[in-house]
Amino acid sequence: MRLRNVKNAKEIVGLSEFVIKNPIIYKKKFKNLFKNNNDIHIEIGIGKGKFIYEMAKKYPNINFIGIEKYESIIIRAIEKINKEPLPNLKLIVMDAKNLNEVFEHEISCIYLNFSDPWPKNRHEKRRLTSNEFLKIYENIFKDKKTIIQKTDNIILFASSIKSFNNYGYKIDDITLDLANYNIPNIETEYEVKFKNLGYKINYIKVSKE
Repeated sequence: MRLRNVKNAKEIVGLSEFVIKNPIIYKKKFKNLFKNNNDIHIEIGIGKGKFIYEMAKKYPNINFIGIEKYESIIIRAIEKINKEPLPNLKLIVMDAKNLNEVFEHEISCIYLNFSDPWPKNRHEKRRLTSNEFLKIYENIFKDKKTIIQKTDNIILFASSIKSFNNYGYKIDDITLDLANYNIPNIETEYEVKFKNLGYKINYIKVSKE
């Protein structure tokens, strides 16, 4: 899903009170933005925003920030928040490669839901669980580092496990069939679609002290 040419997307994003327009100014100061010291969780690549919106609604004592590269995609999340604003949810339009410009030792958990698998070997560095991205995440985590990933792509999943292991993460939880695994789970739009088509959803939670 890449809705890159939605009419008036830039204007809609610019007018939204839920989108942080100049996130760099909040670096090391996001507690001031949320007006509390609660943990901050981020989702990289939020799609239409179903997952992060429902997470923020379910866990009001956690602050959530959705990261999305494309304005034409993030407006779908804006539409959801407009219907029922949540004080613990904000959005940022940015490339994940630039996370270090915005965050520094402030994030407690990262969600990677159905990220682009970049299946070709020459594109391995673009995967959000590659060593290149794990290095970026290292500096934005506050103390204990936690990453939770969901994907239908077994190649990406295997590659992620290898990267996590090489970077010193330990596996806290894992399954190749999330729909039949007994853990709390809020589904993404993709997850609902793929599950209905009979695809198995891979899930992993890793952490590092």
